[in-house]
Amino acid sequence: MKQTMTLATIGYMAPEFGSTGIVSIKCDVYSYGIILIETFTKKKPTDNLFAEEVTIRHWRMEYSLPKGAIEIADADLLRKEDEYFVVKANCMSAIMELALNCSAELPEERKDMKDAVVELKKIKQRLLNNIKHV
Repeated sequence: MKQTMTLATIGYMAPEFGSTGIVSIKCDVYSYGIILIETFTKKKPTDNLFAEEVTIRHWRMEYSLPKGAIEIADADLLRKEDEYFVVKANCMSAIMELALNCSAELPEERKDMKDAVVELKKIKQRLLNNIKHV
C-alpha cells in the first residue's frame, strides 16, 4: 500500500481511498465493480438517486438484489420478450454478484482482479453453453 495525492472520481473511488488516501490494487478492483454495476444498470454512481448514505453499491444490494437482475437491468440489455431471456437474466445476475464481490467495502474482502477475469470468462462460457442448449 502507498499513500499518494492521486485524484479520484467521486462514486468510483474505494472507501479507504476517500477516508485515508491509501491506494492499492484493491482500489482498482472496487472501481471495476462499480463500473460493472453502472454498465449493466445504466445508472451512474453520481446520479441524484444516490445520496450520502445510499451508494450505487448499497442500492444494488438493498433495493434491487432481492428483486433480481430483471428489475434493475438496463432495458436495452434485458427484455422479457428476448429469445434467451432466462439465460441472459442468469448471466446478468452472475455479473452483478461479481460486481458486488469486487466492490466490497473492505479491501481484503474484494476479489483479486485476476480472479475477477477468471469469473467473467466462466460466466461467458456458461452463457454460450446455455444458448447452444436452448
